[in-house]
Amino acid sequence: MPANKKYLTTSPLQRTLKISAGILGGYLVSLAFLQCTMSFLPKKDVFVTGHFTNYIIWATLMVVAFLSTNGWKVWGWYLLACVVLMSPYIYQHYF
Repeated sequence: MPANKKYLTTSPLQRTLKISAGILGGYLVSLAFLQCTMSFLPKKDVFVTGHFTNYIIWATLMVVAFLSTNGWKVWGWYLLACVVLMSPYIYQHYF
């Protein structure tokens, strides 16, 4: 059954932003979450289970990016999440 045309994104820029945010941005946020958990929990345990949780988070964030109507907002939220999630790791290792 084909998709209804009124629900599809017509702008090629928005489509590109959603795809790049879903793939690259979602992966960056999931890695930032992994680094954040490594700064509070034992690194060995997080590293072992992190591969599975990383994939689940990445797939979820990909779906969220495609459900949004504006690709710029998705990139903004994903970059903000990366900064917030990486701040404990950066603080612990560099300050």
